[in-house]
Amino acid sequence: MSCPDCNRGSILAGKPTGSIVKVNGTDAYFAPSPPSESAQSGSNGSVAVVLLSDAFGLPLVNIKLIADKLASDLQCDVWVPDLFDGAPLLRVEGMETQLLPDRPGYSSLWDSFRLIAFVIIPRIGTILRSRPSVGDFRAKQFITAIREDKKYHKVGGVGYCYGGGAAVRLATTVDYLDSAVICHPAIISSNSIKEIKIPSSWVCAEEDSSFSKTARMRAEAVFAERKDSGDAVPYEFVDYKGTVHGFACRPNLAFEDVKVAFEKSLEQTAAWLRKTLNE
Repeated sequence: MSCPDCNRGSILAGKPTGSIVKVNGTDAYFAPSPPSESAQSGSNGSVAVVLLSDAFGLPLVNIKLIADKLASDLQCDVWVPDLFDGAPLLRVEGMETQLLPDRPGYSSLWDSFRLIAFVIIPRIGTILRSRPSVGDFRAKQFITAIREDKKYHKVGGVGYCYGGGAAVRLATTVDYLDSAVICHPAIISSNSIKEIKIPSSWVCAEEDSSFSKTARMRAEAVFAERKDSGDAVPYEFVDYKGTVHGFACRPNLAFEDVKVAFEKSLEQTAAWLRKTLNE
């Protein structure tokens, strides 16, 4: 979470239509497949999607609105587990305004210093209590619980920022997810990418301190090498011009490039999950 854009963005307008429920004693947002539409087009009760949030967690309304949108588009249940046990890494009220799109990814040393001094250090205890290994464990427990309780045949995952890193690590086994969409992930290792065992779609920002152009190109090269070696898994990478880390979950819709990229990223997500979960 050393990228200044981790703490930048905008709050989407709208009121969630789902609800907060308890799963094994932990809060989760649940957006069910819309019953009114299911009567016409057929609700897919055997499929579910789990959204793995950014560092703002459930208090940020954006992740709930995205869950509602995907539940409607995919006609399936969508869940958002609390990866932070009620204490998100970042506070919604501390979110900074997103950068102008004509300066994608711009951040000075002062920006980085402010993030470390005024955001990370004061919340270091909270951050350590929900470090990636802990968040991964909570995600695994949650997915296992809903699979057993709801008898889902397939579960797709969509990860944003912190949750994007978690999605990559969960994708290194077939035990939890059947397909994944990874949106501008937190820093991830090349070894994790080499070990991915399920189809993955990547939503990439033009400028991203956490997932740089070099890291992004290296990741795609890993998949290409695996294909050549006979160890292939389906994948795709899509880059969005004029965007920075966080655009797929905290977009400033006042900027046309960002608005279009956000909408296209949702289309990419829905199309990939529809294709890979319904096969």
